Amino acid sequence: MSVAAARLRPAPRAGGTGPQSRKRRSRALAQLASPVSVLTVCHRGRLHGTTVSTVTAVSREPLLLGACLRAGSVFAELAVAEGRFVVNVLDAGQGELARWFADGSRPTGAEQFAGIAWEADPYASAPLIDGALAHYTCRVFDTPRVGDHDVLLGQVTRTAVHDGAPLLSYAGGLFAGPHRKGNQHDV
Repeated sequence: MSVAAARLRPAPRAGGTGPQSRKRRSRALAQLASPVSVLTVCHRGRLHGTTVSTVTAVSREPLLLGACLRAGSVFAELAVAEGRFVVNVLDAGQGELARWFADGSRPTGAEQFAGIAWEADPYASAPLIDGALAHYTCRVFDTPRVGDHDVLLGQVTRTAVHDGAPLLSYAGGLFAGPHRKGNQHDV
């Protein structure tokens, strides 16, 4: 079957719309293990970060990453306005950092980075968080709305990869993933 033909087929029902159906779907989604990242941006001197567990490679040529953010997120607005951002893939020992940037009651601006070791990325000026397993510096490529989320697509301009084990989100918890060696290079 062609891609075009598949698009024309009606989508199967996801099991209803009631509270029990939503709970079942939510529980099923929790079974998707994914690396945890903190996205950072610096727009007109205003720093902002947010935790995501949905960063994925979308294309190899050009190299594009996609991150799903709730519709209307402050991060997406700042990243689009600035035109660039950084993906900090967290190391297994950075669970508290993931929780911090997921907490909606944390301070705003530079205060949310107080006590966190980081340096400014030379291109994006956004924080490169010390100890992160990988950094991807991105130029905003597009931000389509998909369902109830905005998908922030970034074209990778530079990467840095370090040794360590990834922090994974799975079944509502944070877990250490397997160890993998890496190196650093420009894209």
